[in-house]
Amino acid sequence: MVGAVSHHAHAHSHAHGLLDPSLRRSRAGLRAVGASLAVLGATAIAQAVIVVATGSIALLADLIHNAGDALTALPVGAAFLARSARAEEIAGRFVVAAIFISACVAGYEAILRLVDPHAPDRLGALALAGVIGFAGNWVAARIRARAGHRLQSAALIADADHARADAYVSLGVVASAAVVALGLDLADPLIGLAITIVILRITWQSWGTVRGDRHHR
Repeated sequence: MVGAVSHHAHAHSHAHGLLDPSLRRSRAGLRAVGASLAVLGATAIAQAVIVVATGSIALLADLIHNAGDALTALPVGAAFLARSARAEEIAGRFVVAAIFISACVAGYEAILRLVDPHAPDRLGALALAGVIGFAGNWVAARIRARAGHRLQSAALIADADHARADAYVSLGVVASAAVVALGLDLADPLIGLAITIVILRITWQSWGTVRGDRHHR
């Protein structure tokens, strides 16, 4: 009888040994997703206020992308909550789709402004918004990259690459403010189009990351 109880206790302990790593991975992933969501959410809110004040299309393109980037944390977080490899793969694809949609919206807005040119106002605030976007994305990228490599999550790694590239895209907003200050009003929508092209490139790279993870399973 004692032997049977001992065997049961050993089996129970072994089962917990199998489950605990999965649970720890889920919690670590959720912490990374939550932290990056908070950072990017605050970044998007700050930029939204400045978009209203300046009317910049380059900044609007960056804001749309940053807001979409923040929202991609939701399916990634759900995948970690479910502790499902298949759910993570689906989340990675959702991330890619969100990046592509944000590129389309940003490109559309830039083309509209080219047709009906209007220089942005308050260029100092516009440059500040670009700096805020750079800082927010850089911090979010570091959070996601560390967790993604530690947890071997292609969805988190793709999201980290996305945020890191967005940090440099945000510097385009600073460039827009500088060039418009020199009197080149069309620079704002043209930089908005340039940002759109960069976002499309990020889409392709992220798709390669997600597909590569699927082929290695």
